[in-house]
Amino acid sequence: MTDQSKQDVNQHVIRPIRADEWEQVKELRIASLHDPVASIAFLDTAELAEARPDSFWQERTAGAASGRAVCQFVAEGPDGVWDGSVTVLVEELGTTDFLDREIETTQGHVVGVFVREGRRGTGLAEELFRAGLEWAWSLENPGLERVRLYVHERNDRAQAFYRRIGFQDSGVRVPLETDPSAKELEYVIARPAGI
Repeated sequence: MTDQSKQDVNQHVIRPIRADEWEQVKELRIASLHDPVASIAFLDTAELAEARPDSFWQERTAGAASGRAVCQFVAEGPDGVWDGSVTVLVEELGTTDFLDREIETTQGHVVGVFVREGRRGTGLAEELFRAGLEWAWSLENPGLERVRLYVHERNDRAQAFYRRIGFQDSGVRVPLETDPSAKELEYVIARPAGI
C-alpha cells in the first residue's frame, strides 16, 4: 500500500449505516449499478434501482441499520461522501437462500461490495471487509460458522481480492438467472479458531 493509499484509508471512517441515511444508501447503490463492471458484479440494474420508491430505500436502510439479520458498512470520506460499502446478511440454519436452497449452517453472506473507481486500490475494500467480518464473528446464539459470497466467473479482479483477504473457492457453482450460460462462484471464509 502506498503512502497515499494509507492516507486515503486513514481519512475514511468505516462504520455501520444509520436508519435515517436512506438517501445516501440509494445514491451509493445507484452509483454502483452504473459502474462499468456492474453487469458481472450485481444482480440488480440501475434502471430498476432508480425506479424504486423512496419507501423501498427507507425500509431497506432501516433493516440494514439494526438487528441481527443484516448490517451494511460504509467508508465515509472526510467530505461526508460514501466511497464504498459492504453488506453482510445472516442466513440462519434451516432457512432457504436466494436460490431456495436450504441453509445447512448458520452463516453470513456478503453482498453489495462496492468501492468507487477513484478509491479502488487504497485499502478501503479491505477495511470494509474487516468491519463486516468482525461484526459477523461477534454474533452469538448462534454464532456464524462461516461467511460466503458469490463472484462472477469472469470477475478476475474480485476473485483475486477475495483470495488475498482469506476467502477460498468452495467449488460451488451457480448459474446466473439472467444468463444461465454464466456461473457465479461461491467463496467462503471459515470462522477463525478461538472466536
